[in-house]
Order: sequence, then C-alpha cells, then structure tokens
Amino acid sequence: MTSAEGNDAVTEDEFREILAQTRKFVREFVLPREREIAANDRVPDDIVDRAKAMGLFGYALPPEWGGLGLNLAQDVELALEFGYTTLALRSLFGTNNGIAGQVLVGYGTDQQKQRWLADIASGSVVASFALTEEGAGSDPASLRTAAARDGDDWVIDGQKRFITNAPVADLFVVFARTAPDRIAVFLVPARTPGVEVGPKDRKMGQEGAWTAEVRFQNVRVGEDALVGGSEDVGYRAAMSSLARGRVHIAALAVGAAQRALDESVAYAAGATQGGTAIGEFQLVQAMLADMQTGVMAGRALVRDAARLWVSEEDRRVAPSVAKLYCTEMAGKVADLAVQVHGGTGYMRDVTVERIYRDVRLLRLYEGTSEIQRLIIGGGLVRAAQRAR
Repeated sequence: MTSAEGNDAVTEDEFREILAQTRKFVREFVLPREREIAANDRVPDDIVDRAKAMGLFGYALPPEWGGLGLNLAQDVELALEFGYTTLALRSLFGTNNGIAGQVLVGYGTDQQKQRWLADIASGSVVASFALTEEGAGSDPASLRTAAARDGDDWVIDGQKRFITNAPVADLFVVFARTAPDRIAVFLVPARTPGVEVGPKDRKMGQEGAWTAEVRFQNVRVGEDALVGGSEDVGYRAAMSSLARGRVHIAALAVGAAQRALDESVAYAAGATQGGTAIGEFQLVQAMLADMQTGVMAGRALVRDAARLWVSEEDRRVAPSVAKLYCTEMAGKVADLAVQVHGGTGYMRDVTVERIYRDVRLLRLYEGTSEIQRLIIGGGLVRAAQRAR
C-alpha cells in the first residue's frame, strides 16, 4: 500500500501560503454567497472553477498525479477553514481527496492510478464513494450489493443510498460482495450501462451538497475495474478510508463550531435587551464560555488525532475519538448559538440557524456516534487483552 501521508512534498512555508489562500477564498469569496448557495441548492460554477484552479480537488493526493500531496495533519488545517462556511463547499471535492481518492492512492493498481488519479486531482473527474446502502451504512459488513464473475468480466447488482455527489459523479468507487465473507471494490464509470442515479435527496440541511440513490442493474465491468486487482482489499480499503475521513470530518465540525461561536460573540456584543448588550449578562457569557471551551478542546483533539495518523501510531481509536467528540461538540455549540441569538436564531437566512441544521449530519455519516463508541470501547478492551 502506498500513501502520501509522510511525504515532504510541501514545505512549511508553502503550506502556510496554501492555508492563507484557502482562508481568503473561504472568507472573502464563499461566505458572502452562502445564502445564494442555500437558496439555489447548488454551488455556483465560478466557485467550483476557482476551487479547481486552486488545486482543492486534489490537495490530499500525491504530487505525481497532480495533487498537492498534503498529509492528514495539513488536511485538517484546511478542513478547519472549509467548515467555517457552508459545508456544500467541502462536499465539492471532499470525496476526491478523501474516501474515494484515498482508496485509489492506497489500494489501486499502477494502471488504475494512471487512468484516474490525475483527472480526480484536477477536478475533471468527480469521484463518489458508493458504500452505504439500506441496512449497511456504518457497518459495511452487512453489504448486499453483489458482484459476480461472468467470463472475464464482473457483473454488479445492487442499490446504494445517500451517495455524495452522485448526481454529478463521473466515477463511482463501488463496494460489492463477491462471496459471503468477501467485499471487493470496483471502479465504475457513471455512464456504464445499467448505472442509474436517482433524484437529488431532500435533506434537513447542507443545501448545495448533493446526495442521491444509485442503482446498479446488471452493470458489466472488466477485470481492470477491480481495485488492487484483488477481491481481498475491499473491506480493508473501506475501513482505512473511513478512519482517515473521520479525522477530516472532526476538523470540519470544529470549523463550523468556530463560525457559530464567532457569530454568537458578535451578536451578543451588539444586540441589546433593556438597553444593555446581552453579552454583558452572565448567563449569556456562560454559554459563550462553554462554546469556546468546546471549540478549543476540539481543535487540539483533531490536530492530535491527525498527528497520530501521520505517524501511524493510532489509525483506529484516535480517529473515532476525534469524530465522536468534535461532531457532538459542534451540535452542542450550534444549539447554544441559536439560544444566544434567541428568536432571531430560529429564523431562516440567519447563519447559526443554517449551521444548526448542517452540523446535525456530521454525527451520522462516516460512522455514527454510536459506532464510534463501539470502536473506541472495543479497541481499548482488545488492547488491554493483548497486553496481558
């Protein structure tokens, strides 16, 4: 397995500039258009084009394929910025850099990397991670989508749901069962006969971040579509990609919580009740204090989890700890932000109302909070048993 996690492709000075440009893009170019994105349920083309030009569709992919080669410790610094605005922005390129792209980086054959990674890194190909299905979301072991050999080909049948970027995807990274005890991964171009994408899902929040069902009916692909050229890599690829993605999602949550906090502090400093700024009331200050504490703790935790991933000291428990704490924290901070705003916070087109809806999903995808607790608790027990 190969990885870009430990490379020195980007110097500290270069990364500082990448981070500064990303922050400027988010704060000056995307923030002013958040209402437009929400109202139209789409990210405008000029924002997409600018993200491509900045290299954001491939920032975590290796330089040899046109990516920036950022490791996870650097990735989370960008994710803290992406989380500060509508999460639809990150959704544009999240799977290219994350759970879809990393499957190819870590497990693809040389031929598969040559065929796809440069286009994924440039944004000319949008990759979707087709794992989740009814009855098999947080637990990939329950997959029912099947792939069967037919001569030199594979034939895939099944249905996926909640697939990010499915309506605009060019490539689906599809997980399918090839035997009762085996899950494989296949690269399926979106225009392959038998691939059918359903209408966009109507969600509670995250307008502009498109998801949909995807059906595979007698979809025929060649042997070269089998990731890694082996049926044995699928489950490992899923678990590794999801674990890495959990640290990224944790950082997004911290970014969103920081935005909710900033909006609340600004509101508390200016809004008055009985001629007194509400920020001078001790109970409002207490809410702000709890928000600040959660944000600072989450930022430290996600940076530590990323460091442990890059050093390969912990690629299982720490990602789940970070995702569990940071996504739960973001929900609490968003709730407090609405409370600080009072009735104003319940109104549409108010930033904290959008954040309240957007961050709710973070506790569900790439493994629910309940699954994270099982991973953490089980990991601790097994480590103690091995040490006996």
